[in-house]
Amino acid sequence: MNINDFEGLRIGIASPEKIRSWSYGEVKKAETINYRTLKPERDGLYCEKIFGPTKDFECSCGKYKRLRYKNIVCDRCGVEVTRSKVRRERMGHIELASPVSHIWFFKGVPSRIGLVLDMSPRDLEEVLYFVSYVVLDPGSAPLEKKQTISDKEYRAYYEKYGNSFRVGMGAEAIKELLKQVDLEKEVSEIKEEIDEIKDATSQKRIRLVKRLDVLNAFLESGNKPEWMIMDVIPVIPPDLRPMIQLDGGRFATSDLNDLYRRVINRNNRLKKLIDLGAPSIIIQNEKRMLQEAVDALFDNGRRGRNITGAGNRPLKSLSSMLKGKQGRFRQNLLGKRVDYSGRSVIVVGPSLKMYECGIPKEMALELFKPHVINGLVSKEIASNIKSAKKMIENQDERVWDIVEEKISEHPVMLNRAPTLHRLGIQAFQPKLIEGRSIRLHPLVCAAFNADFDGDQMAVHLPISDEAQAEARILMLGANNILSPKDGKPIVTPSQDMVLGNYYITIEKAGLKGEGRVFKDYNEALMAYERREITLHTRIAIPVKSFKYKVFPDIYMDKYLVTTPGKLLFNEIFPDTFQYINEGSSENIEKITPSKYFLDKGVNIKEEISKMPLTDAFNKGILSKLIAQIYKRYQTTETSVMLDKLKDLGFKYSTLSGISIAISDIKESKIKPEVLKESQDLVDQINKQFKRGLITDQERYEKVIETWTNAKKRIQVELEQMVKEDSDNPISIMMMSKARGDINSHTQLVGMRGLFSKPNGMSEEIPVKSSFSEGVTISEFFLSTHGARKGAVDTALKTADAGYLTRRLVDVAQDMIVKEEDCGTMEGVVVEAFIDDKDGTVVESLSDRIIGRYTNKNILHPETKEVIAERNTYITESLADKIIKAGITKVPIRTVLTCKTEHGVCRRCYGRNLATGNIVEVGEAVGIMAAQSIGEPGTQLTMRTFNTGGVAGDDITQGLPRVQELFEARNPKGKSTISEINGKVTKIEEDGGKFEISVTNDIETRVHVTNYGTKLAVNLNDTVVAGQKLTYGAISPKELLVVTDPITVQQYILLEIQKVYSSQGVNISDKHVEIMAKRMISKIKIVNSGDSLFLPGTMVNINKFADINKQLIIEGKNPAIGKPVLLGITKASLETDSFLSAASFQETTRILTDAAIHGRVDELNGLKENVIIGKLIPAGTGAKKYKKASYELENPLVKDEPLEVLEQELMD
Repeated sequence: MNINDFEGLRIGIASPEKIRSWSYGEVKKAETINYRTLKPERDGLYCEKIFGPTKDFECSCGKYKRLRYKNIVCDRCGVEVTRSKVRRERMGHIELASPVSHIWFFKGVPSRIGLVLDMSPRDLEEVLYFVSYVVLDPGSAPLEKKQTISDKEYRAYYEKYGNSFRVGMGAEAIKELLKQVDLEKEVSEIKEEIDEIKDATSQKRIRLVKRLDVLNAFLESGNKPEWMIMDVIPVIPPDLRPMIQLDGGRFATSDLNDLYRRVINRNNRLKKLIDLGAPSIIIQNEKRMLQEAVDALFDNGRRGRNITGAGNRPLKSLSSMLKGKQGRFRQNLLGKRVDYSGRSVIVVGPSLKMYECGIPKEMALELFKPHVINGLVSKEIASNIKSAKKMIENQDERVWDIVEEKISEHPVMLNRAPTLHRLGIQAFQPKLIEGRSIRLHPLVCAAFNADFDGDQMAVHLPISDEAQAEARILMLGANNILSPKDGKPIVTPSQDMVLGNYYITIEKAGLKGEGRVFKDYNEALMAYERREITLHTRIAIPVKSFKYKVFPDIYMDKYLVTTPGKLLFNEIFPDTFQYINEGSSENIEKITPSKYFLDKGVNIKEEISKMPLTDAFNKGILSKLIAQIYKRYQTTETSVMLDKLKDLGFKYSTLSGISIAISDIKESKIKPEVLKESQDLVDQINKQFKRGLITDQERYEKVIETWTNAKKRIQVELEQMVKEDSDNPISIMMMSKARGDINSHTQLVGMRGLFSKPNGMSEEIPVKSSFSEGVTISEFFLSTHGARKGAVDTALKTADAGYLTRRLVDVAQDMIVKEEDCGTMEGVVVEAFIDDKDGTVVESLSDRIIGRYTNKNILHPETKEVIAERNTYITESLADKIIKAGITKVPIRTVLTCKTEHGVCRRCYGRNLATGNIVEVGEAVGIMAAQSIGEPGTQLTMRTFNTGGVAGDDITQGLPRVQELFEARNPKGKSTISEINGKVTKIEEDGGKFEISVTNDIETRVHVTNYGTKLAVNLNDTVVAGQKLTYGAISPKELLVVTDPITVQQYILLEIQKVYSSQGVNISDKHVEIMAKRMISKIKIVNSGDSLFLPGTMVNINKFADINKQLIIEGKNPAIGKPVLLGITKASLETDSFLSAASFQETTRILTDAAIHGRVDELNGLKENVIIGKLIPAGTGAKKYKKASYELENPLVKDEPLEVLEQELMD
């Protein structure tokens, strides 16, 4: 049986018998090792008899040494002769002289022991820590069972009633009470009580539901309540709490040893006191100290003060070993340091191909060391491994040929931290280079968000054949052309490449040689090389001379008007692509426009001079071209084209000789008068304020507006100047979008404008100077203010966006494409997203439907013909057809209504944006969604904008708004929404609040608004449930109460899209839908009907539906529940997988809860599988592919024994 072959993982509470069965012996002494001999002390915390030998195959006294005595137990010292690594797995135990409670079950909120016994945590603590007595058996005394009484009261009762009643103290008494609990009887009584209480919000009912949950958990899991009190404590293996000798003979030891020593010392002292028959008060004190020592071992600092070690540092208990970023889960299980990796600074490699990277020779030698050794030995260049190693150390000349050979077909993976999305790790074919830095292809920089100002990258080596195949097929740099967040190309040329391509596609009128006709491409280029024409001269070429370009037949006898630069530019495209002569979508998507073709026999020179000039190709046009090529030709051709585009760009940006000098900077002409007018206006406004005609607030707003307009006027003038002066290098850089935009240009030559104060308001004094004039000292200080705020914001924002991504990943990590079609008939109807405030389009209809499946037949509104049947995949062309037909609402399938268990189906998801094809089974769409939302998070603004006063205008935006939505918090400046459909019949104002009455046929509801809000409805308006009655943001939780889950999910989707689109970031709906789906994935049981659900608990929506279906078929009463909206943090913690939840947050609470319920982790998500070290169930690890098998004609590996032992390789 393979140890790794299991389907699930169960957690439970260990019974004393179980702990003893794990143990190899009892630890009786608190000693660790003998400081003289450095041998472990017998029966101590490092005892070899219990935990195994410290040296391989050697007993403690040295009687038995070597492998031949394997598994013999030494008759002198009792140590088993075996491998020393058993010291990592063998446990011991401590038999306690008196039971103690487990702090997790007693101290967690809610206290589990308290719930089982129905005692308050406060009383429980007094009993456990020997402050008061608990009544075990009232006898004839007027006491209740489980009542707590103080020492004084106990003595009074004892004098009166003698021994007729029994009381107890400490964990023993609690254990006895726990043993007496009759679970089945308690559960049925509580169920009856709950049914009697109708009010779901009453405190009593909530407490009963909690008790029912815990008692039921004990009933079903087979755990016994008394196991929460321990008689035996397990001792973890010694190699997991090591002791290391430091220089100078001192020892460093793990904190756990100190904590265990404390427990053992107090336990032994307690035994001695009991044997001696010490007075009860002394024994009680010792028992309390033992309880505290065990508490500190399990969770130091949970109760009372931390137990500290040397230098007042709190000791690390077992709980703190698991918790937090440095804990076992996050530090060691979810991420590990790996062999075969290296890192170095990156420099640009303009000569590389898309799929290549340069690796320094030294690094390659070290990374591929075992492979190189193998090569040297097998080619008999070195006689054995040792000499091969020596050759490598001396960097023998013959080594490099082997390195070249081994590296040739072996991809490496490059990673740049922070890895914000899947494009942060890509595979490349390595090339050996001199020097010590890694070379990176310039086009992949955007995906890595890398630049060459000192960034470092890490290299990893995929070892196995499968890993290499996956790296080459799925992760190669040349394959990752589209961005997963919006499906647009992410490998867009930038800076020099853009500049060069823009430069060669510039057209100019009236240059020498304009209107000449050339026989073909070569002749035109010859003329250019002989300086008869320039790159920008408009010339004509017969259409039929183009052997490889696509032109419609009707143009075959005509001449094409173009420029030598465009001839060069068109050479980079695949042969069957049309000739690109302008940046219009007609030319890019279909064919060269007819206006560029001239008939034979016309005066070509004259016709050309009449033609208007076409704009050169800027960055946006290049991006569209790349997208189009990718759509038609897929990855290989696209990456070849991109390399040519890059080379062309670099070559001609160099040849163009574009540079900037101070003389290229043209000053603004209207600036002095604009400033003067504005200053006069501001003086006037201030005068009005002094006369009391306007308020301070109005004055402030008007001043700000005046200066903003002044800057705008200067900016408009500069924009015009840039357009007119198109030969100016600065203009060329700006118009091609290679570098700099109009804002930075305005600051350079116009005015810098207003700056903000730390509270987000603007300073009213503008910076009037520009950089080219130089700023005055007072202006300099004004601007430092804003600059510092910017720097602080950026730092905070990065951390916030990172934490948001982590929560998103956690909530969606088990969303994997599981099947072809879930068979649902549901879907949603989508239309274009319009921002109701200013009427701007947040997201067009075509963006929302492309790459989805239709949910109903789509009919033409007039002719009623079927444009698309149900379950048709909507391509770009079909979307155009739908929109041209005048359809504004389209029913599509969506993740929100998908019925697949633990994931989604292909039909509901649609297109995978990272590949442009329909998503494959096994794709981890949840993680992709989380990365797509989190990665642009750093670009969002941080603070809430204050417009300065008016309530309702102060809306939260940017990152805080995204967090507020995903965490389902009540928003700031929340609006009042209508609870029913109906008509507004009455609006009354009452001291700044409004009372709005909405009436329909059945009832009238009165809505009271918050103080100081603005109305969004008028009298006699018709409203629907969930509609805003006042301005502000809707609270999603309130919306869920009055509408249905889909409405709420659509609202979250729209609001998130608003935030991102306001910052110019496009994110596909489906990513946000996945998050919204996970936020409403649970149902709270209101009435359990005939099901086994407990009232007040949360159940999975799918599970709820399945069980109810079964109940209805059997003619029983179904359970009743209502959907709950959980924030992403809460939803992550509510997941079915306790491993995933525990590695996220609140580790101890989740493990406590899971242990009581005896939870089984089915290992459905990615995190749980990473934690236990299995392949993740996504991609090639998906269940569908696990069972795939292939018959081979001949074996891949020959069954000959390896001549070299592993051991030698490792030396």
